[in-house]
Amino acid sequence: MRRSLPRAVRQDTGDRGLSTVEVVILAPVMILFILVLVAFGQLVDGRGALDGAARDAARAGSIQKDHATAMAEARAAAEANLEDVCAGPVTVVQTSQGFEPDTLFSVEVSCEVRGLAMLGLDIPTTLTASFSSPLDPYRRTA
Repeated sequence: MRRSLPRAVRQDTGDRGLSTVEVVILAPVMILFILVLVAFGQLVDGRGALDGAARDAARAGSIQKDHATAMAEARAAAEANLEDVCAGPVTVVQTSQGFEPDTLFSVEVSCEVRGLAMLGLDIPTTLTASFSSPLDPYRRTA
């Protein structure tokens, strides 16, 4: 007479190795998901840095005594803020008319930010931000 083993002692070998297959399939998907999150995080960080650079550029330009110096200082401020954010050159363009007292000095700052390039997707991502600052009535005169 053949004795059968209790259920607790018997091992079901039908699922053996299944967790290894799951890890092999899911690990690359999870790594890709994390890389996409990091890439979009860089885009969000780039947007915040660009907004700050536009604010600083407008303020740096609004306290200068003449238009040429204002644009030079605006470019310098934007480039200093975006030094490690942009992959290409930083563009600063004045969007306001003239440089007269009691008006606004408005600039638009744009550059190509890193983001999806780290995933191997060579999609150019150019972000633009603008800001206005009133021309300071007590701005530099010398």
